[in-house]
Amino acid sequence: MGQDVTRGAFSREDRARYRRKVRRCLDVFALMLNDFSFDSDRPMTGLEIEVNLIDPDAQPAMRNAEVLADLADPSFQTELGQFNLEINVAPRVIEGDGLEVYEREVLASLLHADERARKSDARLVLIGILPTLRPEHLVLANMSNDPRYMLLNDQIINARGEDIALDIRGHERLEAQSDSIAGESACTSVQFHLQVAPEAFAQAWNASQAIAGIQVAVGANSPFLFGRRLWAETRIALFEQATDTRPEELKAQGVRPRVWFGERWITSIFDLFEENVRYFPPLLPITEDEDPVAVIEAGGVPHLGELRLHNGTIYRWNRPVYDIMNGRPHLRVENRCLPAGPTVVDQLANAAFYFGLVRELCEQDRPIWTQMSFSAAEENFHVAAREGLDARVWWPDLGEVPVGDLVLRELLPLAEAGLDRFGVAPATRDRLLGVIEGRCRTGVNGAAWQTRVVADLEERGLSRSDALRTMLQRYAEGLHENVPVHTWPI
Repeated sequence: MGQDVTRGAFSREDRARYRRKVRRCLDVFALMLNDFSFDSDRPMTGLEIEVNLIDPDAQPAMRNAEVLADLADPSFQTELGQFNLEINVAPRVIEGDGLEVYEREVLASLLHADERARKSDARLVLIGILPTLRPEHLVLANMSNDPRYMLLNDQIINARGEDIALDIRGHERLEAQSDSIAGESACTSVQFHLQVAPEAFAQAWNASQAIAGIQVAVGANSPFLFGRRLWAETRIALFEQATDTRPEELKAQGVRPRVWFGERWITSIFDLFEENVRYFPPLLPITEDEDPVAVIEAGGVPHLGELRLHNGTIYRWNRPVYDIMNGRPHLRVENRCLPAGPTVVDQLANAAFYFGLVRELCEQDRPIWTQMSFSAAEENFHVAAREGLDARVWWPDLGEVPVGDLVLRELLPLAEAGLDRFGVAPATRDRLLGVIEGRCRTGVNGAAWQTRVVADLEERGLSRSDALRTMLQRYAEGLHENVPVHTWPI
């Protein structure tokens, strides 16, 4: 969805043409997987970080166009809401001090952007959901001024045929209605990209699915929406509901949602792209001039634009990616399940845990996905999103276990070994994984810190709205201090 799309309406002929073309792309992709040379010599990693803008009163600041114009940095771009930005970090290998370099570069870029944002009376904050958001902020008028967002909104709402209903039941309950997908802009995340060879993709994706719940429990940072305390990672429930194209009748029939955990372990990346084509009607049936068969017969690298655009409108928590860099195709797992923040070091700790754990799980003689059902992995994911570090998850040979104990006893040593396989410097490895260990030992991640501070402020007599505002103002200082959230004072 990063590409520009500007068509305003689609005819029946457009949809029929697109369906034929996307299936042709799928056939060519199958041929490429059998016969093509994909770039996997030195697997790269990547980061995308979504950021929120707040004003001096800790309310969302609808000023991303002003900030971007003043920033003039191509690595920053708009996101769905006018209070959102996204930074695309240059990919790199993580051997040696690669993760430390990521941290320094990201922190410098964000601090520079924050300095420029202050000229627009705004500041940057890394958080899963802004706790000061109210329903009047998440309306069509506050979506970014970009035709692709309006077009996507129109297609989702038209496909659904009715308003979007939110019903999130956590510590408290939220019920709301929306006539647009603007609610999605409340969901700010960090995405990790892991380049893999075609023959290794299934293992990497399966491993990513198996640990998604663990990631969410350890990294949860979205406990509030519209003044209500909901899930530890409310972003999961909100994103699933805010972009749902299905009315109630199609849900009852078992039609698959576009925000999707999946339903099975895979044997090839082709399984995922084939599911995309088989199960999901196109939202943006825009065809390109490229004939992928002619390109591959001429010895070129097909762009497969229709297949890639369609993939971008299906929101898997671990998404397959086909891309081309320097004339060579490659494949990536895009890990999308974690919220932004609380700090850059917290995010790089999450990255180290993810990259290391996936790498080591892929190397095991008896893979984790052969020892647990896919439904168990999905149940872990939603339990973790609801309860965070208080969750109990299911794990092979252990049964139901507190997630913190699982990480400390079983998973941190695996992540350490995986980072060693990447060649990550021991000092870097130990510092970043030490952040994960600290969260598990203290029981404090971003969600826990937010809820404890708000509870303390309410006990001192503040209203919920004042407590959320005060907490967020204190939280925002974390960007500059860049120390792990489990060390912050309550």
